[in-house]
Amino acid sequence: MRFEELRIPEKVLEGIRAAGFTECTPVQELTLPVALSGKDIAAQAQTGTGKTANFLIAIFSRMLQMPSPGQGSSPRALIIAPTRELVIQIHAEAKLLSGSSGFRIVPVFGGIDYQKQRDDLARGVDMVIGTPGRLIDYLKQRVYNLKKTQFLVIDEADRLFDMGFISDVRFLLRRMSPYNRRQSMLFSATLSHRVLELCYEYMNMPERFSVTPEKLTVEQVEQEIYHVGMAEKVGLLLGIIKNEPEGRYLIFCNTKAAAERLEVLLNANGFATSAITGDLPQNKRIQVLTRFRDGTLSILVATDVASRGLHIEGVTHVINYDLPQDSEDYVHRIGRTARAGARGRAISLACEEYVRSLPDIEEYIRQKIPITPMTDAMVVTDYRRRSRPAARSTVARQQGRPSRATGRKEKPARTGGKSRGSGPAGRRRTESRRDPKKNPQR
Repeated sequence: MRFEELRIPEKVLEGIRAAGFTECTPVQELTLPVALSGKDIAAQAQTGTGKTANFLIAIFSRMLQMPSPGQGSSPRALIIAPTRELVIQIHAEAKLLSGSSGFRIVPVFGGIDYQKQRDDLARGVDMVIGTPGRLIDYLKQRVYNLKKTQFLVIDEADRLFDMGFISDVRFLLRRMSPYNRRQSMLFSATLSHRVLELCYEYMNMPERFSVTPEKLTVEQVEQEIYHVGMAEKVGLLLGIIKNEPEGRYLIFCNTKAAAERLEVLLNANGFATSAITGDLPQNKRIQVLTRFRDGTLSILVATDVASRGLHIEGVTHVINYDLPQDSEDYVHRIGRTARAGARGRAISLACEEYVRSLPDIEEYIRQKIPITPMTDAMVVTDYRRRSRPAARSTVARQQGRPSRATGRKEKPARTGGKSRGSGPAGRRRTESRRDPKKNPQR
């Protein structure tokens, strides 16, 4: 189905053409006609199949066709997402797909631009996209309200549950316009019982859609797994990257410490690499993701903070340096490649520490991950192992120059002269401490 066959206004079609979309994906072909008719929907679909464009096209089309309730402090559309990265990605796609409609779209999330976001929201907007915490913050300050909101989208609903945001989502929904006076759409990788309970409680008899539930991973992703020891993981990873140096790699680790160590090691071996973890400041996180998106950075190491919501064109390889301990995280991780019909590779390194999660992953995705035999030729052994700055010289310590690790000056080392307590008075104090008669407390 082509987008021109649907009842989409020309201004939105301009945005669709600017985005390079011509034909609907399976989830769009199934749900977009229903969404354009104004009905509530709850859809389960694979990651990377066009869910974001789906609800944005429907909302923009209906906003152009419906009268505005008045440009007060209530936005016409509210989109709730679990992570900052997902908010940023939805906002970027919304600006593109809105075409020449002139809608005011504001992203709201924590970490940066608190006052700027507050001012933008206070001036009145057509669409607000945000994470629950910052949305509630401004709502309690009465910067905006939701009493006249016409459209609601809950994106990645299962992730909102997993991250503990569901009480915040319910707080927002209880303060919205009645469910029969708005159109609500929910999208999730899985429609679990708790997600469906949210649908029944706050939506108006939504139509349920499930796209290819029998296979959770995208067919265009070529999956493979290596059984490797902990001592060989780094060498095998370097061998994979050196074998295909033109690729764009997204490498997942289970912990912040592992991601940071891998970043230092890859840079030490000549591969320009950056890492994003949960405590990285938001402005630096945006800079790193921007470099990865525009191709100036070819390797990104991340924890599961990046496994959902990121739509980055041209990721050729997703490497699970650590097998995830949650089966759903495996699906979301490898969904960062093979986006929008492209092809990609998902390589997993199963070491003795995390291999126990492999049976659960294969049971969840309902398929066996093909095993690729590892040979000695694939493992790089002559790599640089140093992962911290070199120790400072004795002369530098003596001169009290700033430490490269801490930035603080160190006290000069004592190279001569009398040490503390070396004179007669010092000897008497020392002898006094040692003599139990003179120092009965000892």
